[in-house]
Amino acid sequence: MAKSLRGAPIAAAITEELAGRVDVLRAGGVAPTLAIVRVGERPDDLSYERGACKRAEKIGVDVKSFVLAEDCSQQDLLEVIDEVNCDPSIHGCLILRPLPAAFDEAAVCTALDPAKDVDGITVESLYGVFANKPLGYPPCTAEAVVELLARSGIELSGAHVTVVGRSLVIGRPVSMMLQAKNATVTMCHTRTRDLAAECRAADVLVVAAGHARTVGAGSVTAGQTVVDVGFNWDDVAGELVGDVEFDAVEPVVDAITPVPGGVGSVTTAILVKHVVEAAERAKR
Repeated sequence: MAKSLRGAPIAAAITEELAGRVDVLRAGGVAPTLAIVRVGERPDDLSYERGACKRAEKIGVDVKSFVLAEDCSQQDLLEVIDEVNCDPSIHGCLILRPLPAAFDEAAVCTALDPAKDVDGITVESLYGVFANKPLGYPPCTAEAVVELLARSGIELSGAHVTVVGRSLVIGRPVSMMLQAKNATVTMCHTRTRDLAAECRAADVLVVAAGHARTVGAGSVTAGQTVVDVGFNWDDVAGELVGDVEFDAVEPVVDAITPVPGGVGSVTTAILVKHVVEAAERAKR
């Protein structure tokens, strides 16, 4: 049976570490504050928002919510972002995405002040990830993957890591961040020839394909660590499932993250950590 790499203990440790930093900020008259901007009522957005708010409350970070109707205009949303940018009491902003199809998402991301971009959606933040420079903040889920591996005692230096997925949200940034930890990274995707063989060659397998059950037992081998970033609703099973066939893969590998219960809770902890860091930077 594989070791279960659960996110809750890691998120709790990050929360405890941040609490003292928040106390210092508040003693100095600064209340670290996160703005959450949401368009519509998508269930996954609402779920992530609830998790972020709970994590923020535990740490002592304030939250301001900006909720727009799904049929609002692009200009309506840009005006909200401008309000966030101009409010010195707001230190970080999370824009829940993907936005409805009618929006120009790239323009929305560009409109956000990079200093308040705590989820790595601006060009400046992404440049910081790819250049390994302290500019902005990495995407929270990508950083959560690296943090979960490091805090679980998984050696990354010299390890062969295969990343399945190439989005700017997870696949590409996490590949860069793992290379910065001296891992040797192979980037794959659902059109990779013989994807199963590429997956089996890895010491650590990070699956962020965006498709349920992309990786099964034939794609893994003994001794591997598997991080499943997927979060998909299975209508037939009536449950959340990952991008990995957990029941088939878990008996084979050495360690694996469950879905739910793995990367997600660490992601919200990283989000709030970025808000605290943004408040500390603003105070300087």
